[in-house]
Amino acid sequence: MKERILIIEDDEGIVRVLRRALSYEGYLVDTAQDGENGLHLARDRHPDLVILDLMLPGMDGMEVCQRLRSGGNIPILMLTAKDAVSDRVQGLDAGADDYMTKPFELDELLARLRALLRRTQLERAPVLTFADLTLDTSTRQATRNGRVISLTAKEYDLLELFLRHPRQVLTREMIFDRVWGYDFGGESNVLDVYIRYLRQKLEIEGEIRLIHTVRGVGYVLRETP
Repeated sequence: MKERILIIEDDEGIVRVLRRALSYEGYLVDTAQDGENGLHLARDRHPDLVILDLMLPGMDGMEVCQRLRSGGNIPILMLTAKDAVSDRVQGLDAGADDYMTKPFELDELLARLRALLRRTQLERAPVLTFADLTLDTSTRQATRNGRVISLTAKEYDLLELFLRHPRQVLTREMIFDRVWGYDFGGESNVLDVYIRYLRQKLEIEGEIRLIHTVRGVGYVLRETP
């Protein structure tokens, strides 16, 4: 089934370029020139991904992003002429999954779009399992040997990332990008703190360690050190 892309953008030139490129790639394309109409289309047409401009007439892209996010987990790629780090962080905090500044390279935008769609397809698998550890993504409940594990939102996101990439060494940079949404910087110890919390909860009854440290690189989910 063809995937449907919704473009919410008031620059007619950009809309023409994106519509032509996306249609050529085989996507179904809907467009809106303001946030209100974009939200109506999102509700009525159920797109698989939204390309959203930050600077829109009337309701701005930040509010549109928040409303889209409150209604579900649809992937959102935000476009803006602003390139300050604070603007990027604000957009990601509002719920955007990725962020590109104008002018952009069309090939890069298409690559990022494909990556977001692939990630969404993977996320449709409701139950993730590794060894004696299970995570139900529909209920957000984790269990180990049948024991229910209570997780905070970030602990859940971190565990889900490991379970989607078993036995694969995940760098600190990748984990920061996928779980926190932007780079905290190499000096931050927030990741180590959350790994410690997660290990304590997973090993509280003496279970073997599953999340291992790869010194100088990051962490890996595997059965043995």
